[in-house]
Amino acid sequence: MMTKYNFDEVIDRGNTLSLKYNFSGRGKPDDTLPLWVADMDFRTPPCVVRALEQQVAHGIFGYSEADSSYFDTLRAWFSSRFSWEPRREWLVQTPGVVVALYLLVRALTEPGDAVLVQQPVYYPFAGAVADTGRKLVINELVRNEDKSDAAYGAYYIDFDDFERKIAAHNVKLFILCNPHNPVGRVWRESELLQMGEICLRYGVTVVADEIHQDFVFAGRSHLVFAGLTDELAEISVTCTAPSKTFNLAGLQASNIFIKNEKLRRAFRKEYQAAGLSQLPVMGLVAAKAAYEGGAGWLDELLVYLEGNMDLIAAWAAELPRKPGGGAAAGAAESGPLVGYRKPEGTYLAWLDFRATGLTGTALDHLLNEKAHVWLSGGYTFGAGGSGFMRVNAACPRGILAKALERIAAVL
Repeated sequence: MMTKYNFDEVIDRGNTLSLKYNFSGRGKPDDTLPLWVADMDFRTPPCVVRALEQQVAHGIFGYSEADSSYFDTLRAWFSSRFSWEPRREWLVQTPGVVVALYLLVRALTEPGDAVLVQQPVYYPFAGAVADTGRKLVINELVRNEDKSDAAYGAYYIDFDDFERKIAAHNVKLFILCNPHNPVGRVWRESELLQMGEICLRYGVTVVADEIHQDFVFAGRSHLVFAGLTDELAEISVTCTAPSKTFNLAGLQASNIFIKNEKLRRAFRKEYQAAGLSQLPVMGLVAAKAAYEGGAGWLDELLVYLEGNMDLIAAWAAELPRKPGGGAAAGAAESGPLVGYRKPEGTYLAWLDFRATGLTGTALDHLLNEKAHVWLSGGYTFGAGGSGFMRVNAACPRGILAKALERIAAVL
């Protein structure tokens, strides 16, 4: 395959105000390889850089407002990639999806109301519930330990528990993550519909965080929850952004779609009450340029990322086997020292270190202080993540290989 973009290029991000590479005051060795926060080490598409350069050359950065062409670009992207065509009046723009999650919890529930999440999951979900005085209810995802059963990847949903928790706690809001961060599942239509039917039955509003929707690997496809049926569109909020797809997180532009006018009005009211208004012009310019001209770049990136995921699989397979019996509960004899199932979506790998007998801060210490590799501790995603680590594989393959070599050496 002929390639146009060089994702192997190693770009020095030191002294660039990068959160990912700022070790000051964090106790990390200077040669640490940071594969933690979901921030890619690839340059954004050239079409985005050109659009930003043109805006900079103009020299004025006043208050800005997206026009109809901005929405037309969004609709064309969602239509071509996901066969979903939102309407312009559904759109509410925010500085980020996390900001939207907090405001949505405040807008669509009351203090003390129950909000359900599926852990292990992106930790701001729990933060948006606890920090706003709501009650956190957890439908724990179930790890599929039977690797011969590939039908549902590494995790599946306990639907009996899902419905039981909703009924018992009078859940008002469910925050869905699809594709799922960190476990890498891309939920099937049957799974989404079953969750949706339960939510309809109990009057639960669904906030669907679909920020990783563009990162789905071969053999899988992303389905927009609100695009499945008209009924589900009426009870749901769809959270999207170009930030993960095109590495634009620092430009703060997200696109939230809400068909139901009552829900949308409540969200706008909460948004305005927080003192928020227009998005920064550079974010709008970058988003439009990325969705207009970034498809070819993304298609090449997906192939490259899948190669990185295959590299992790080969690395895990070559590690020494754990001693008979192992430390993981119910583990078979002579199993893998580090368990890994290739994700169906996202650029995040979910590694199972339970066989090492290390969890929590002890596992952090081993990787940080001994291997000089910085990963995201699984325990931050919920109790079910204890003993796991999340790896951001969106980096040049040489960097990923070096990080894996360091981890293998200390194991």
